[in-house]
Amino acid sequence: MTDWERQSEWVFGTRVSVVEGDGKSVGSEIDAVTLGVSDRMRITRWDPPHAVEVQHLGRVVRGTGVFAVRGSRFVWTERLDVPFFFPVVRPLFELVL
Repeated sequence: MTDWERQSEWVFGTRVSVVEGDGKSVGSEIDAVTLGVSDRMRITRWDPPHAVEVQHLGRVVRGTGVFAVRGSRFVWTERLDVPFFFPVVRPLFELVL
């Protein structure tokens, strides 16, 4: 879940790169570009193999995200502050994710 550059294999239309730090520690930053929209994130918790938490820092995407492994399940949770136009793009957003 934290092989950032390979996320494009399971998140449609997304390219992720490490832009600050090593991508494997608190304070590192990654940028996920999905269909042309940048989503810069800072790692705020690094607890492999159990969980990684991020803070979304972008102008469009803000909030928090968690990748967690619970037993044999992968759980992806997002709490986002969405822009006013989100209802228009929501169907595409759900399709991508």
